[in-house]
Amino acid sequence: MFEHHYAVSVDWTGARGVGTTSYRAYGRDDVLSAEGKHDIEGSADRTFHGDADRWNPEELLLGALAQCHMLSYLHVATTLGVVVTAYTDSAVGTMEQTADGGGHFTSATLRPVVTVADASMVDAARDAHAEASRKCFIAASVNFPLGHEPRIVVAD
Repeated sequence: MFEHHYAVSVDWTGARGVGTTSYRAYGRDDVLSAEGKHDIEGSADRTFHGDADRWNPEELLLGALAQCHMLSYLHVATTLGVVVTAYTDSAVGTMEQTADGGGHFTSATLRPVVTVADASMVDAARDAHAEASRKCFIAASVNFPLGHEPRIVVAD
């Protein structure tokens, strides 16, 4: 078994001079960074007094699921001889807020549209999603249902 280690930093940039003296006194802005990478400007969801122009943790989780599935899928496609020429995903997720102010994701659905080079690859391309889902590290780390609604397209 191999271990892989990751490190990121979060720097709260929403201090407004009075700290957390009240719920509305502070900003939710932050910067997510990792060595050698571009910074990601984050915030809370607008519902929770965040900046709608910045990425929120819920979007980042959904993005991590979609990106991980895509990368796993491309690997599986290669091993099966499926030539993928384009891939897009319009992932959606649902988070339920609890009465105590907490919450959790109740589901997420990936909706990848995969373009393959030849019509003979369509069935294998569709089937590859199941194996990709099993190989996705992020999908294996969440405790809510993750659905897949793939669509396979043949290149012109």
